[in-house]
Amino acid sequence: MRGGGLVIVAVIAVLVLVIGGWVAGNYNTLVQKSTEVDKAFAEVDNLLQRRNDLIPNLVETVKGIAAQEQVVFGEIANARAAMAGARTPEQKFAAGQQMDSALGRLLVVIENYPQLKSQENFLRLQDELAGTENRLSVGRTRYNEVARDYNVLVKSFPTNLFAGMFGYREKPFYPIAPGARDVPKVSFPSAPLTAPDTAGAR
Repeated sequence: MRGGGLVIVAVIAVLVLVIGGWVAGNYNTLVQKSTEVDKAFAEVDNLLQRRNDLIPNLVETVKGIAAQEQVVFGEIANARAAMAGARTPEQKFAAGQQMDSALGRLLVVIENYPQLKSQENFLRLQDELAGTENRLSVGRTRYNEVARDYNVLVKSFPTNLFAGMFGYREKPFYPIAPGARDVPKVSFPSAPLTAPDTAGAR
């Protein structure tokens, strides 16, 4: 009996070691994947903040030519306020989408005022915004890729059996606003446009 009991204890010990090693391995993978998501989010967050800081200067420049476009300027202000008040990734992504839509409307306004293209300050801001939008697009894609990999791991058996116990849950994706898929281009037509005729037909 004593020998049989030792065998049982030995088997249990081996099982505990095997299961413990398996759990530890999966836990370490969760930590790694979660860290990758957090790192990608930090990059996106920095770019969203940078864009939020660039927008006021761009708006002030446009206001000098198109002061009557108050609705668009109001949408920009609301989007910036939403970003400033955002705390969670979900809130920041929602504010980012709101800014995508507002910026898209601002770009439509800008295209109606070709005289802006002759202003050095506007051209500089345009280039900075275009570069930020391009980096944001790349960063958003990267974030969604690592978030997808992490979410698959969290939901997959058998990792899903203990992921929640350790506080590892699905991460939100950063979707593109349905009406703003062309916003990151920030491009302007090369041919000169005619400013709106405010005098009316004669």
